[in-house]
Amino acid sequence: MTTFADITGRLEKLAIEVPSWAYGNSGTRFKVFGSPGTPRTVKEKIADAAAVHRFTGLAPSVALHIPWDLVDDYAALATYAGDHGVRLGTVNSNTFQDDDYKLGSLTNADPAVRRKAVQHNLDCIEVMNATGSRDLKIWLADGTNYPGQADIRTRQDWLAEGLAEIYAQLSDDQRLVLEYKFFEPAFYHTDVPDWGTSYVHCAALGDRAVVCLDTGHHAPGTNIEFIVAQLVRLGKLGSFDFNSRFYADDDLIVGAADPFQLFRIMVEVIRGGAYDGPTPAALMLDQCHNIEKKIPGQLRSVLNVQEMVARALLLDVDALAQAQQAGDVLAANQIYMDAFYTDVRRDLAGFREERGLPADPMAAYLASGYQEQIEADRVGGTQAGWN
Repeated sequence: MTTFADITGRLEKLAIEVPSWAYGNSGTRFKVFGSPGTPRTVKEKIADAAAVHRFTGLAPSVALHIPWDLVDDYAALATYAGDHGVRLGTVNSNTFQDDDYKLGSLTNADPAVRRKAVQHNLDCIEVMNATGSRDLKIWLADGTNYPGQADIRTRQDWLAEGLAEIYAQLSDDQRLVLEYKFFEPAFYHTDVPDWGTSYVHCAALGDRAVVCLDTGHHAPGTNIEFIVAQLVRLGKLGSFDFNSRFYADDDLIVGAADPFQLFRIMVEVIRGGAYDGPTPAALMLDQCHNIEKKIPGQLRSVLNVQEMVARALLLDVDALAQAQQAGDVLAANQIYMDAFYTDVRRDLAGFREERGLPADPMAAYLASGYQEQIEADRVGGTQAGWN
């Protein structure tokens, strides 16, 4: 039987990248909400992300979004992040907010728009070169709303051409990470709607092109852990965007809607070697804190992931394999559920204290005065947000 003491070495390897945009204002398609203490600059976003890492030890890197995080000197920004105890991570491109992209970006019928979208991603690679970032993540809002609006197959050809040009400019230690989403804002067809489409394009590009799985980007009832297992099997699971959904792409705190799903996903990640194997998948949050305070929302999120990783590591894989081999359906399910229901909260508190971290990071943050300080200091200016 696996004990908590048996897994601490593996648990220490957990690292969760937090997104800069989670600290800015966000909302629904109808309203973006402001809140006191919201960062006004990318440096203030990084300072808040560093606070999450300081209290949890779980979030050593911050993902950037271009042009939301536009600065003149990215090397200096990387130094600033390092001075705050974190590093700059994934660079996310944005080809969905300019008016030119109304009918698509890399799949637009206008070659000038396609050229603009490719160039934006090449500019993002220059940001990566300055920051030392490994991953360029591409999510496309490209698609159509009506049958006959565009030639579906030709758009796939344009997409392949654009991705190939971008991929060719990556260095040997950089990756292209292609995200998928089955709908929104395109309601008839989306150009990268599922893991299969993303996989096909990544496989054609080469070894350094991998798939990003956003846990909210699936139809209701989708078995996400099966997709995880398949992508790990194919060597193409590059990264996660962790969040929760009740209805669609809700971008809620990970583990809030279905913690058992998060557990099941992490079991497959660990089993396949994508947690601490030779080529681990990058674990990142992609969430919007619309009504809760941003930093506590991120604290709760990384702690939820840590808890489910601990439970997944406690799964008695030998006993499970024996039950599976014997065809003992109920025994196998009981072994699986026993791991999920194991309460690791007290063990995790001790685990943190042993490493010089607060046993209860949320309580420590609330008592630190950091929230009150940023709300007092960040008065005036333009708060950061989606635009």
